[in-house]
Amino acid sequence: MDPRYSGQDVVRCTVCKNPLALLYCDICHVNLCKDCVENHLSDKTAVHKVVSLKQYLSTICPDHPSKQCELHCESCDVPICALCVSSKKHKHHDVLDIMENYKNKKQVLESDLKKLESSVYPKYKEAASNIQLQIAGLSKNSEEMTKALKDQGEIWHKEIDAVVYNLQLEFATMDSNCLAFLCSQEDEISKHVTEISQIIKELKSLLDSGDVHLVSKYKSKSEQYRNFPFMSKIVGPCFKPQEINREQLLELFGSLSALSFETEEQGNPPKPQVAESFPQGRLFLDVPNIETEINTGYDYLYGVSCLSDDHIWTYGSNNIIKLFNLKGELQNSVQSKSGKIPYDIAVKRCGDLVYADYDDSSVNIAKNTQIKKIIELEGWLWSCRPLGVCITSSNDLLVIMDSHDNKETKVVRYSGSKEKQTIQWDDHGKPLYSPGSSKFLCDNKNSDICVADYGARAVVVTEKNGKLRFRYNSPPTKGSFAPRGITTDSQSRILIADSSIHCIHILNKSGKFLRFIDNCSLLYPFGLSVDSSNSLFVAESRTGKVKKIKYCT
Repeated sequence: MDPRYSGQDVVRCTVCKNPLALLYCDICHVNLCKDCVENHLSDKTAVHKVVSLKQYLSTICPDHPSKQCELHCESCDVPICALCVSSKKHKHHDVLDIMENYKNKKQVLESDLKKLESSVYPKYKEAASNIQLQIAGLSKNSEEMTKALKDQGEIWHKEIDAVVYNLQLEFATMDSNCLAFLCSQEDEISKHVTEISQIIKELKSLLDSGDVHLVSKYKSKSEQYRNFPFMSKIVGPCFKPQEINREQLLELFGSLSALSFETEEQGNPPKPQVAESFPQGRLFLDVPNIETEINTGYDYLYGVSCLSDDHIWTYGSNNIIKLFNLKGELQNSVQSKSGKIPYDIAVKRCGDLVYADYDDSSVNIAKNTQIKKIIELEGWLWSCRPLGVCITSSNDLLVIMDSHDNKETKVVRYSGSKEKQTIQWDDHGKPLYSPGSSKFLCDNKNSDICVADYGARAVVVTEKNGKLRFRYNSPPTKGSFAPRGITTDSQSRILIADSSIHCIHILNKSGKFLRFIDNCSLLYPFGLSVDSSNSLFVAESRTGKVKKIKYCT
């Protein structure tokens, strides 16, 4: 048994055999109980050094149990005995007397204790106290913010009530004036009716009299009534309510300032560690940078879709859909079932690949090595052709399609293979999308449906129910707008590839232009996709390259 742990067993007194020996004479090498210590020390014929048995056992050398550790190896930072110095384990190591090491370590301990007690511990206590103060301040600020929002709400309610009251008062005045005017017209007509009635009576009486003299003297009275009095038809006032725009309402009502966290360093002023404005979302990088370029080998590259943060599907000018990793290594490929060029691709949550086959009028799913036709587009003007596909956040499938004669376009929502919704017309019965031409679509985090309509030179965004939300077709730049690929990020921003001026437009979810990505040497950007970390993948049509771009923090 290791002597360092032999104290865990019963150790008997060497003198009286008492099983409770707690002491040890380092000179005589005997175990002693408390009763025998006094007699042992009374022997003046020898020098004695009585120590705690536990302390003695702790100084026994683990490599030489019969020796005590009198030295300390500085290289290994362990206690050793004299025999250890010449062993292979500690040969040529720096050694120190164990008591000298004890004194040194004791000084370090005392120094650490002093620092902890005098400066470190008080700072931590102060920091804990400051956190409590911040918690109390946060609670107070929360009450103040809640009150401020409530007060602002009450002010708005009062203003709205005042607007409603004033409109009601204005309408009541209009209504009263209309009534008074109609009543005056009624009185005038009634007066004429009475007068005419009396004249008719008199004329009948005159005719019945047969009096030649009176009839000869008669002068016509109908001339004054020949011109019918001018009658005004009153069109009562109507109320035209303004559509409530929540984004504008929020801007008018007020907004929250950015939340920030600051780190204090000793002797330095606070430095911002994180400062993120929740209403505005993540900040843009001053200069977007290209992190990766992948050469896909297509003569013309049309689209890209993220399978994961490190794998992307691509399609181009042949019937092969290719899967690459970020090193540009081909990982997999799928050939379209019809042998025709795919018109768009999307990736389901489970990782299955969906592609639109324009010539085959179908939407297909590729799972492992099997390709299955999930939607066959028939029944709308004989048949129709899919232009783009998208998997929504609710796992529905959106398909934008043209009629067979290229005269109509619509977006259809599917659950599995079952049609759930059709979006084609605005509130005035006009088509939302131009017929024919290329189109891409995606859904936003707020369930909006975003369509890049190349033929209309516009981006058309509708709500989930199909109601038109906005059109974007007047970018703040020179040159025509040629929207191609479209995608959205985690902040509900809309990104559009513009092949005419070789850049990416970024809008907020309400259609407000935010900025361009135009300094990354983009050349005919066509397809777009964003991964989970908001990195943008751009498919360049003419070069056949996919560029991964970091554009926000």
